[in-house]
Amino acid sequence: MEKQTITIYDVAREAGVSMATVSRVVNGNPNVKPSTRKKVSEVIDRLNYRPNAVARGLASKKTTTVGVIIPNITNQFFALLANGIDDIAAMYKYNIILANSDDNSDKEIKVFNTLLAQQVDGIIIMGSDIDEAFQKEIERSSTPVVYAGTVVELEEAYVVNIDDELASQHATEKLLKNNDRVAMVDKTSHQSKNKHRVAGFKKAYENAGKAFDENLMIMTELDFREAERIVDEIVDLDVGGLVVFDDSIAVGILNELINRGINVPEDIEIVTGHNTRLAELARPALASIELPLYDIGAVSMRLLTKIMNNEDDIESRQITLPHKIKERGSTK
Repeated sequence: MEKQTITIYDVAREAGVSMATVSRVVNGNPNVKPSTRKKVSEVIDRLNYRPNAVARGLASKKTTTVGVIIPNITNQFFALLANGIDDIAAMYKYNIILANSDDNSDKEIKVFNTLLAQQVDGIIIMGSDIDEAFQKEIERSSTPVVYAGTVVELEEAYVVNIDDELASQHATEKLLKNNDRVAMVDKTSHQSKNKHRVAGFKKAYENAGKAFDENLMIMTELDFREAERIVDEIVDLDVGGLVVFDDSIAVGILNELINRGINVPEDIEIVTGHNTRLAELARPALASIELPLYDIGAVSMRLLTKIMNNEDDIESRQITLPHKIKERGSTK
């Protein structure tokens, strides 16, 4: 038997009041007599009435719901970002709909349009590259969008991130103090981030006055399970340091190096890119670029609330938060 949906009409009829009065009680409007509020509240509890957010949104033009698109729900990098978003959303009384895009450009468009169909008031898109087709879909919509932890080459876009170029430069410079040859490992799909990270990588070599070799930039779509092949390349390049912009790949490389009797940090130093729990749990623990992940999520959500509520104190569309290099046992 199909469960009957309780509507605002059912509550109003049972309490002997108008639907407008029920709406005022649900929305916390103070212009309701205490006795009436008590009576309506008791009926709401007894009937287990749950207001329909979409229906309320049709009347108020707001659903107090925000969509969050996450590229990989299992990646701790995005989990920490989501934590910051969720805390600020709760503070401002917004609900969150979390949508996983599986790092797939076609699915990104699908989940974006699904969120729009849910009448969300705004959308936060986490750290994935935005391809042309997805960007066109975003531009067609009037729903506010904030990009969290990603690189977007559009002046009019609202973005919260660190300076990827400077972070790459700082990590590479740290390793070049002890080594003449340092390699970087990154995912090919991160095209926008790649550009900035490569620029920082090259800048570090320039500042150190050391010879740069294009072969030292290892771009791959591979993950930690392909560490053996990556380490083969690293050994052939005869490097003394690695900047790896993905923690799971960095741990895979670390384990493969140890399996081959190559000591970290004595033979090869490693700095990873995201400072997730994986970097802490590895042995030796991995030095890392330390991003303020929680803060990136929190600031993104606060920025989105300002846009949605037409607040006039938005000083910049592009917010850059500071990073650090976290020292651990994988460097000298």
